[in-house]
Amino acid sequence: MKNFLSNYKSTIILLVAIIVGAIVGIIFQEQATILSPFGDLFLNLLLVIIVPLIFLTITTSIAKMQTPKRLGKIMVTIVCIFLITSLVAVLIGFASTYFVKLVDPEDGEQIRASLEETTGEEETEDDVSILDRTVSLLTVNDFQKLLSKENIVALLVASVIFGLAINMTGEKAKPVTDFIVAANEVVGNVVKIIMYYAPIGLGCYFAALVGSFGSTIVVGYLKTFVIYTVVTVAFYFIMYTIYAFIAGGKKGIKAFWKNVLPSTVTSLATCSSAASIPVNVECAKKMGVPDDIAETTIPLGTSFHKDGSIIGSVFKIMFLVCLFGTSLATTGDVLGVLGVALLANLLVTAVPIGGGTISEMLIITMMGYPVAALPILTIIATIIDPPATMLNVVGDTVSSMMVTRVVDGKEWIDNKD
Repeated sequence: MKNFLSNYKSTIILLVAIIVGAIVGIIFQEQATILSPFGDLFLNLLLVIIVPLIFLTITTSIAKMQTPKRLGKIMVTIVCIFLITSLVAVLIGFASTYFVKLVDPEDGEQIRASLEETTGEEETEDDVSILDRTVSLLTVNDFQKLLSKENIVALLVASVIFGLAINMTGEKAKPVTDFIVAANEVVGNVVKIIMYYAPIGLGCYFAALVGSFGSTIVVGYLKTFVIYTVVTVAFYFIMYTIYAFIAGGKKGIKAFWKNVLPSTVTSLATCSSAASIPVNVECAKKMGVPDDIAETTIPLGTSFHKDGSIIGSVFKIMFLVCLFGTSLATTGDVLGVLGVALLANLLVTAVPIGGGTISEMLIITMMGYPVAALPILTIIATIIDPPATMLNVVGDTVSSMMVTRVVDGKEWIDNKD
């Protein structure tokens, strides 16, 4: 019990703060908006750190990449498995939310106007071609523009290029690598410091939100949590059983469910994919996954394969779609949601509370919503964090089984010790 409270302390404090904020908003209504500056302070702190956080996180991860064992076949298989299972997750997430209004959009115009007051007036869009829009999204024409939260995607591209350049330079770039790794650690601690203020900031933000727009949005959060939890449990038992069967037939199912409990419990207890890696690797090995595949697939999955986060990203997007009354009338609109959810998944870091800030900023930027909506997604991320982490971790375990099936053949389950 002591360990449980220790691991969940941050989440519990945030949830209590959010609940208290909701109660304050319901009781005091419009008067609760006096707390709005304290919520704006938290938002501003997050927005200030977002540019260095994105640059250092992406650059560091690419610069530190090393060649894994059996690189060719294992890596190609991992990419294919991750891609297929991610597509399944995003489709299930979308199917779970498309026919359900997570929040009543009737106050959407009022909320939109309020959030736009925080971020300034929206810029008018010129009638330009899709290619021009793509270029503008991916690049900027001045270095200083990369230092703006308005050009998140261009910053991502620049970070990837810089990381690849460091990797290509090799040993000569070691001083640069050491510097950005150290800087990344420092910025990570800055985020931790900011998150100490999160209970006050989110509590005040939520009090002002509920005070301004009523209890409708509270019902939306509750509905989001309930639906997400149901989807998560169903995905855990049904999809992972199917994946285990694909990997090793009935023996694969037996091996999976016999050994997966430690990974499941650890993920729920820590709310951290990174903290679950050692236990997860050990569980995969007990299922018969070879050492080199387990030790490659699971760490890579922690960064690039997150079923729970993908489904969570869809829920965040669809929450905003309902809140702002956005139309998803065309196939292009739907594909846009799916694409943003998949891309946002790559930017969720493997730490509890605050690990999805980059991802949530990307969602807001690419979907065209005001940056002041960031705390709304932070609240959603907080309430769905435990079940999302569980799917992230266990999804890597069963993926390592499917990678083994492709790399070592269908008899791998019979050859396990």
